[in-house]
Amino acid sequence: MTETENTDPNLLRFGWEEWVALPDLGLPALRAKVDTGARTSALHAFDIETFGPASAPKVRFTIHPVPGREDLVIPCSARIVDRRVVTSSNGESESRYVIASTLRVGEESWRVELTLTDRSSMASRMLLGREALKDHITIVATDRFQQPKLSYDVYNTARVRQAAPNRALRVAVLSREDNYSTRRLVEEGEARGHSVEVIDTTRCYMAINALNPEIHYDGKRLPRYDAVIPRIGASVTNYGTAVVRQFETIGTYCLNGSDGISSSRDKLFAHQLMARHKIGMPNTAFAASPKDTDSLMRLVGTAPMIVKLLESTQGKGVVLAETKKAAQSVIDAFRGLKANFLVQDFVKESAGEDIRCLVVGGKVVAAMKRTGAEGDFRSNLHRGGSATVVKISKQERDAAVRAAKAFRLNLAGVDLLRSESGPKVLEVNSSPGLEGIETATKKNIAGLLYDHVESMARPTPVRRRIASED
Repeated sequence: MTETENTDPNLLRFGWEEWVALPDLGLPALRAKVDTGARTSALHAFDIETFGPASAPKVRFTIHPVPGREDLVIPCSARIVDRRVVTSSNGESESRYVIASTLRVGEESWRVELTLTDRSSMASRMLLGREALKDHITIVATDRFQQPKLSYDVYNTARVRQAAPNRALRVAVLSREDNYSTRRLVEEGEARGHSVEVIDTTRCYMAINALNPEIHYDGKRLPRYDAVIPRIGASVTNYGTAVVRQFETIGTYCLNGSDGISSSRDKLFAHQLMARHKIGMPNTAFAASPKDTDSLMRLVGTAPMIVKLLESTQGKGVVLAETKKAAQSVIDAFRGLKANFLVQDFVKESAGEDIRCLVVGGKVVAAMKRTGAEGDFRSNLHRGGSATVVKISKQERDAAVRAAKAFRLNLAGVDLLRSESGPKVLEVNSSPGLEGIETATKKNIAGLLYDHVESMARPTPVRRRIASED
């Protein structure tokens, strides 16, 4: 390597500044200063944070790739290969994390080590030291941009999202239970190289203010997460959605938003929302304390009919009244307990079966038919029901997708009945279990879920155009 001009055609010519790319980090264009006086290369980074197991630690950080453009933020992550004390040209020493990445210049690419440090005050977001320069590079110290020029305009296009690497994510699963679904989310996420932490929703507490809203857990502020997967139990819906709302406030991607979770849990509002979106469902009536039980029943139809507590979950608080007299007795009993309830038409042709469609990212990724235990009209698996894989019709698929969209849920278990007049949506579940549907369909549902999370947690391209630089 020399700092004088060389005419050898096999040598790469570098000026004192060059355009480079770091494709492993999702950075398609950077201006790098070439400094043969420095041993170690450096990359601009801020909000540097370690995560992952001690045996394979990783670091996540963010970068403003374009000087002066603090609105353009690219999140990155990489495996930590070392931690090194670096002394700058002004004599200051700093302990830095070291990562490895592919460096691409023109048609050439090779692996380099980079230390992470704040270079916001520097004109170049990257410095190339001696260790990163190959032996067949010659330096033209009096010139710049000897290699093909790139442009910051690339950050304005969708190509930034499409070309973003499958970087390691830090994911929080909000769950109070050590059940199959929670374990699968941890297992699948870690198998993909992500760091997945299970957070007990009720142990979170929040600092709510305009300048620096935070979420604390067991006496410490929670770190920044790339994504949150809420598994909010019905008994803690109000507090759980408040925690999700706080994550939304600080800008974390939440698989299901607080509004969607709240809407799906409020059975009365859920039916009103489906009615607003013209989604087929059984005839339903509601009253807090009707004086005329017969009038309420006539709104639904004739017996048999379903009487359902608004707070019912997993089939609990759901009663089949096979005769008019039985329906009157159940309604009077619920009214005497001052309980809120719905009365619904019983879809006889469903014969104790329903279909659970799992919708992820606006697509039905799996479906199963659930059949109730012998003598039970309820098909819930928690009550001894069984599940088998089922092929659904286009009409049923459309109904499931429209229902999930109405609640703005990226993950939804949509339960529907097959009736003579078409599919009838019974319920939209914002925290559907994974065990039954993975067992029945033999599909890796957790994997499909992470496919969606990974696509949404990638950097979003900035739409405002940036003038290209020489």
